[in-house]
Amino acid sequence: MSVSSQYLDVFSPRVRPLLEKVYPQENIEQLIEKLFTSIAPYCSQSVEENLNKWSENTVMLITYGDTIINNSEKPLITLNRFLKEYLREAIAGVHILPFYPYSSDDGFSVIDYLAVNSELGTWEDISPISENFELMFDLVLNHISSESEWFQQFKQGKEPGCNYFITADPKTDISQVVRPRTNPLLMKVETPAGEKHVWATFSHDQIDLNFANPEVLLEFIKIILFYVKAGAKYIRLDAVAYLWKQLDTTCIHLFQTHALIRVLREILQMVNPNVALLTETNVPNRENLSYFGNRNEAHMIYNFSLPPLVLHALLQGKSDYLKTWMMSMPPAPLGCAYFNFLSSHDGIGLRPAEGLLSDDEFQGVVDTIKKFGGEIGYRTKPDGSQGPYEANITYFDALKGTIAGEDEWQIQRFICAHTIMMSLEGIPAFYIHSLLATPNDYEEMKRTGRRRSINRHRWDEAKLKQLLDDGNSSHAIVLRELSRLIQIRRKQNAFHPNATQYTLHPLNKALFVFWRQSMARDQSIFSIHNLSDRPQILELSTLNLVLIDPWRDLISGKTINDIGEEFILEPYQSAWITNKF
Repeated sequence: MSVSSQYLDVFSPRVRPLLEKVYPQENIEQLIEKLFTSIAPYCSQSVEENLNKWSENTVMLITYGDTIINNSEKPLITLNRFLKEYLREAIAGVHILPFYPYSSDDGFSVIDYLAVNSELGTWEDISPISENFELMFDLVLNHISSESEWFQQFKQGKEPGCNYFITADPKTDISQVVRPRTNPLLMKVETPAGEKHVWATFSHDQIDLNFANPEVLLEFIKIILFYVKAGAKYIRLDAVAYLWKQLDTTCIHLFQTHALIRVLREILQMVNPNVALLTETNVPNRENLSYFGNRNEAHMIYNFSLPPLVLHALLQGKSDYLKTWMMSMPPAPLGCAYFNFLSSHDGIGLRPAEGLLSDDEFQGVVDTIKKFGGEIGYRTKPDGSQGPYEANITYFDALKGTIAGEDEWQIQRFICAHTIMMSLEGIPAFYIHSLLATPNDYEEMKRTGRRRSINRHRWDEAKLKQLLDDGNSSHAIVLRELSRLIQIRRKQNAFHPNATQYTLHPLNKALFVFWRQSMARDQSIFSIHNLSDRPQILELSTLNLVLIDPWRDLISGKTINDIGEEFILEPYQSAWITNKF
């Protein structure tokens, strides 16, 4: 039996039941043959699952390719130099947000999936970054630019693009469809066959692709294979929750979508078991958790409820809602992990806090964000009303005060937020503007006319370096302290993404306390955070420390020799108290 036949014997039974559910009208054997023909040249030596894709050393950065600008060179070259100079000891991987040619949405309306935007650089400029950092690529698979070759073919009635998009009668009842935006769902297009209306979930420049046509799936498998060959260690499935459309349904989280994610996972298992899939599903918490499947869908899911809940806890100075949510979160399944973050290019998602905060607490967060200069984006609900979808503000400015107003604790509060994030079960990811303490960019928002631009500042490299060289600037203070904390964190096996986590219950609501234990059970860390602007006392006896050996706070360096003593935390101070240092 040939090696190729051996792989096919493994691959076929894994994907056949999934494809039969998704494409009941298709010749499944023929489809499997097409799929396998695509992946056969890439099949790895092992098809066994790699359960060691990440470790406590895995810390990610999220950035656009042109966040830092030097007019004498392409931005990807500048980015690589900045990463090596300032972040090489802090981060292990880099999610470069869509770096492909695009027509809108700062990269998420892709014209050509296989090319690098010439304004950023070339594939030769991506490669040097991968020499020092693991790379995450975006797969924007729900939609494509209206300027793409496929959509131009659709408008001209030419193959294959004429069969790659979804059309609907404008009189069709689409009231059940879950909408993340307020724009009309259908867009009118003139074609040789007459006027048609195509599905456009996010904008009329982002036309949804028709995965009911298996040829579209085959196209994206080729794109995934290209990305893996180009060095992608992580592949982020953008807006994947909306992938499958079926009238008389919500058109979100449909079983076909989950099945296709499983197919993509099986393909990566055959091609490179070291590569991980990350699903981007900005939805309420329970819906988001469904993308782990039965540990057979996404390897990682965004912890979307974390940003608004941490923000709420620090604005209010109390841990109760954050703690209640945390106790409800199941450990990630074997071979899976949470992807923890507080801020991203899209700002702060608010919908994932639905059902987790009371209406009054939720509104308090919205009102405070507005008070601190932020904007609120809305979505259309099934009843036609509008509800908050996301907050457009930098996380740094979102924490410039509390619900009472601005104060002098912005930097300490901000560092506390990110110390909480990097302490939790999962893989921590830092948006570059969080590491740089970037404030709201009102000029860019005014220039583009888009709310999200407030959180997408482009730094001049020389100006940024000048600020970072000034040890007293907020930018330098934040980068220096977060880098120090990240480097400490990366050495602790109790902070492995899948290490045990247990929520503790101090009587003082201003304290947020939880326990992490390494999988080998040789290290414990008590992660303790003062959420308030006043000193708080922690009774060490409540932690049940066993003082056979001394304990130490890894952050302050303080050694604990007596469990009867009080541990005082200054406003927004964090502590990592461990028995192994």
